[in-house]
Amino acid sequence: MTFGISGLLAETTIDVGGHAARMEIFGMTINLDVVWATLVAAAIVLGLGFAMRMRVTSGVPGKLQLFWETVVGSVGDIAESAIGPQSRRFVPLATSLFLFILVCNWIEIIPSGHNPEWFPAPTSDVNLPLAMALTVIFLVHWNSIKSRGARGYFKHYLQPYPVMLPINIIEEITKPITLTFRLFGNIFASVLMVSVITALLPIFLVPVGELVWKPFALFIGAIQAFIFALLTIIYLGIGMSTDEH
Repeated sequence: MTFGISGLLAETTIDVGGHAARMEIFGMTINLDVVWATLVAAAIVLGLGFAMRMRVTSGVPGKLQLFWETVVGSVGDIAESAIGPQSRRFVPLATSLFLFILVCNWIEIIPSGHNPEWFPAPTSDVNLPLAMALTVIFLVHWNSIKSRGARGYFKHYLQPYPVMLPINIIEEITKPITLTFRLFGNIFASVLMVSVITALLPIFLVPVGELVWKPFALFIGAIQAFIFALLTIIYLGIGMSTDEH
């Protein structure tokens, strides 16, 4: 979608949702720039993990090991407070989600000198947040059935009163929707702000505008990665809770 900013700069247009490369497969459009940016983000996270595995030591930890210990320890504390002792098996999931989303949110800072960007934030495309949200919600329901049993799982939709059944069903349906659009909306708005700054400022002031906005965008990216991982833990905790716990 392209729209003009009349009254400000007559010749200026802002390209919203543009992509540097696309391809069609069986009538479906695949945004290649989002695909390779996602693969680069995944490679960075995996690279950090393998590098950590090679350098891990029981002695004085290096900077990389200290980074991983801090992240895993913080996520583990949050998970244990939300789920309890059984949270240990979900710490790798929450840690991986946090780091992967963080890198995806921050990857757009790689300069490409191209508009649209060759390395857009993959989370600014709704498909990636939706895929992660659906995966998380599937795991929530799967572990809820394992923890409560099939009877207990379906019974919780009638709590605290049977009349709450429609509301409880709607709540479960809205979880992946809100999880998706909370991440997508904030990152997309951040990307859009950069486009607005580039379009509205004189060319010699664009670096100044980006210098002011980019640190704030990085902060937003970190907060949204943390919120997604935190909600994953909370949803798992709620899904696995029982009347006795």
